[in-house]
Amino acid sequence: MNLPTKAEHAHRTLAAAFNTGNLATVLSMYDTSGIIVAQPGSASHGKEQFEAAVKNILSIKGTMEIKTVYCLQSGDVAVGRSEWSITDGSEVKVSAQGIEVMKQQNDGTWKIVIDHAFGAAANLTA
Repeated sequence: MNLPTKAEHAHRTLAAAFNTGNLATVLSMYDTSGIIVAQPGSASHGKEQFEAAVKNILSIKGTMEIKTVYCLQSGDVAVGRSEWSITDGSEVKVSAQGIEVMKQQNDGTWKIVIDHAFGAAANLTA
């Protein structure tokens, strides 16, 4: 899977990566020195914790869709707000509103450094 070359394409590329069901493909979207919050109140960092968090999300069988609400870029850093869900047919398994920070890599592609899958939820505290 090719990494996005525009920050505003990171959400759709991440959804496509999750929909492969392949751990390595999903992890390629992330800078694992960053942070992933795959469930409220549980920040993970480092490669092993990233892998565990992504495996947990991949265990939710269904199709991930991510809508970009906005993506603001300044130089090699961008912040995005997303609305995402995992569905199986008409059944919504999980849905949330996230906030993601992305960083442009030396090769021009973008990786997610901070992924707070529930970061835009009302009344959320860090």
